[in-house]
Amino acid sequence: MLPERPAPPPGVSQVGGSVGPMDFDKYHGIGNDFVMLADPDDALRLAPRTVTRLCDRRLGIGGDGVIRVAPGRAGGDLLMDYINSDGSVGEMCGNGIRCLALFALERDLATGRSLRVETGAGIKVVEIQEDGRVRVDMGEPEFRPQAIPVVWDGDDALHAKIELGEGLVEAACLSMGNPHAVLFVDDPATAPVTTLGPELEHHPAFPSRVNVEFVAVHGRARIGMRVWERGSGETLACGTGACAAAVAARLLRDTDPTVTVQLPGGELEITWAGPGDGPRPVVMTGPATKSFAGTFDLEAYR
Repeated sequence: MLPERPAPPPGVSQVGGSVGPMDFDKYHGIGNDFVMLADPDDALRLAPRTVTRLCDRRLGIGGDGVIRVAPGRAGGDLLMDYINSDGSVGEMCGNGIRCLALFALERDLATGRSLRVETGAGIKVVEIQEDGRVRVDMGEPEFRPQAIPVVWDGDDALHAKIELGEGLVEAACLSMGNPHAVLFVDDPATAPVTTLGPELEHHPAFPSRVNVEFVAVHGRARIGMRVWERGSGETLACGTGACAAAVAARLLRDTDPTVTVQLPGGELEITWAGPGDGPRPVVMTGPATKSFAGTFDLEAYR
């Protein structure tokens, strides 16, 4: 545990002092990839420009984001500081937190197979299972427009209509610690992910921008999706997006409590009992994989 000095918010501040070569690991969760940095002294501050350069797939290490892993500050075992490839701060990353669990165990940042991880969306409980997959309690979905946030009248935004130049788009909007807009389509493979995705991400209806999921229901226990991620563009997978898609499908398409979500990079298992009395968390289970490790000179990326 560190300092008594005030800790800056995750992701926002500069690299301080002189920093020499740094070790990193590259991990991915079904194709959603991250530069993983261990920061046991909670001393590393990454500027947006530094992150953007690190994530560059031609001139840097390459990744959908950077994850800094530090000691917990508020009751957690560890802190996950997640920054998107464009340098913006992400409150939560479902694929990233699974990678964090394996990274922390290998780097001796944690000793057990169960962790409480502090994120911008609160503390998440992460468990490494016997089969090597990682199970995450993602918390409860949030439907109130002001908490997502989305500009929409009413008690929830599951049937929000977003006005675009070419007409209205209906989206099931909710938060899984970060904002999501789920669009049901006939076939994600032909959906306008790279055009409609960025248009919705930056739409005035979403004051904090938004992740956009293009979802098809293939049966009661299986859905498919592609995703346009806020701050990263189209990615091969999105853990919070898969959770949002499963919740929206459960409520609006009568799918089973447990569904397999097929993404371009692989599959995730999502369980949500649906609305009801008492806590109703969404649980995500899926793999995480180490791709490679290396060393870089942080000064070269400042």
